[in-house]
This record gives sequence, C-alpha cells and structure tokens, in this order.
Amino acid sequence: MSRQPIAVTMVDDALLTAWPLPMPADDGDKDEKGRILLVGGSPEMPGAIMLATVAALRAGAGKLTVATAATVAPLVAAQVPEAKVIALREDTDCLLAPGAISEKLEHLADKFDAVVIGPGFEASPALLADIAVLLPKFSQARIILDACAMDAVADPRTTTTQSAPRQEILLTPHAGEMAHLCGRTKDAVLADPQAVLQDTVARLGVVIALKGACTRIANPQGQLWEHRGGNAGLGISGSGDTLAGIIGGLAARGASLEQACAWGVALHARAGNALAQKLGPLGYLARELAGEIPRLMHQLAPQRK
Repeated sequence: MSRQPIAVTMVDDALLTAWPLPMPADDGDKDEKGRILLVGGSPEMPGAIMLATVAALRAGAGKLTVATAATVAPLVAAQVPEAKVIALREDTDCLLAPGAISEKLEHLADKFDAVVIGPGFEASPALLADIAVLLPKFSQARIILDACAMDAVADPRTTTTQSAPRQEILLTPHAGEMAHLCGRTKDAVLADPQAVLQDTVARLGVVIALKGACTRIANPQGQLWEHRGGNAGLGISGSGDTLAGIIGGLAARGASLEQACAWGVALHARAGNALAQKLGPLGYLARELAGEIPRLMHQLAPQRK
C-alpha cells in the first residue's frame, strides 16, 4: 500500500527534556499525584500484575488500586503494601468468572486518572466481553490495554472494531501481538511496521505503541514517534508488564497517552541500559527495572528553582 511520507519524531533526550512530564506541587497529596487502577493477574501469572503495580508507583503515581483474581489478591497485598487490593471472583477453573471485573469496578470507574488492564490475564471470551463492557465506564481515564486485553477493542477474526472508542486508549503490542490484532502474519508486520501501525491506528482509532528494538508510537491524528535503544537484556519475562506499569503511572500523573508512552518506552530502555552497565547485558531481571526509574526521570526533568 502506497502512503504519503510522514514526519517522524525521534524520542531522544532532546525531545524528552523539551516535553517535561507533569509535576505535582511540592506539597501535593497522593490524589494530586494521580490515581491509577491496575487490573490483571491470574493463578499462573501472579507476578505480572505485581511488576506493573510497582512500576506505576516508581513512575510517580500517587494512589494505587489493584484488581486481581481472588486467589492472587493476598499475594499482591503482601508484596505491594502500598496498594488497595480488590479480589475478583473466580470460577471453578480458577479463571475470572463472567462479569467479575465489571461487578466490582463499575461503581468505581470515575475514581481513576489512568487504568492499566491486561498484565497476567488468561484470555477467555467472557473476560474480553467483560472488559469491553467496562471500558466506556472509564470515561475520564487514560486507558492502557496490554497483552490479551487488547482484543477487547479489536476482533482479530474480522479485523473490525468491537466498539468505536470515544476515549483515550493505548495498545502496547509487540510484533506477534500486532499480527494477531490486524489479522496479518508476523513477517508482514516486520516487513513494513510503520505502514501496518498506521493502518491499524486508523482503523481502531486508538494510540498504538508497536514495541521492538525500534518502538513506533502512532496516534489517530497521524503523528508518529520512534524510539531506538535498549539492549537484548530487556527481552525477558515481565519486561512488558513493567513497561505497561510505567506508562500507566505517567498517565496517572496527567501525561497524555502519547507523552506517557514516549517517556515510558525511553525510561524502560534506559533502565535496561543502566542495569546492563551494573550487571552485564544479560541476566538482569524485570523486577529490577522499576527501581531505576525515579533516578532516570530526575536526570531528564527540568530543575526547579
């Protein structure tokens, strides 16, 4: 498919310093720093939601709520004492029961500035239907959909929109997930990632970050950003969950989805580089990435007088 050339903005130190993140007042309380909800986790992948949760706090979110499977909730509460934890009802197979998310969260939907859905979830038709029903309720929040939750706004069988989003939504696929979302092969995505990204953004009407060694971010207004960096060590279990949490934490602070995503991708890559310098290019853990984020944010932030 032939496309008109589009200007690409590189996500580098110059862009980040010229595009500073929202900062609370020195005496701001936890509500001013942003309220975030993270929804995810399953008995087989309980760590994913914990990685995302800690990353959101390290990115500066002030008030945090986690909704996770009932069998996972005590683990999250013990490992992340800063979080309010909501237990979601499970069925006899330890999967989320139909309607479990909306029944617990619908009345809270106006309480959050940002919502991250997906880390650690096990996909099922009932789960996706429940997410699709709940999404419009978060009318005031910036929403990040990760992993299988991305299917709630795109039907890969027909490559049509499930429901036309009228809110701020970000999807965070890697090449394999993008192939699933757009109904093409992974090879086709890798052959022309920019064209596939632009086509999918135009069709779904959401912001998408196509993750990889070069991460491309596009929005429905036709803007495109690229980030190159990081290292091979970032290709580990839990790395994407940590990235989703970082982006969510920045969005909770008031950053637009595009800004939160650009900064989140850059901070995630820089955290990997920092760990590679300390520990070596391979062998550091996803759980160690979040601890690097506050220092890296401070280095790029304008200094207050």
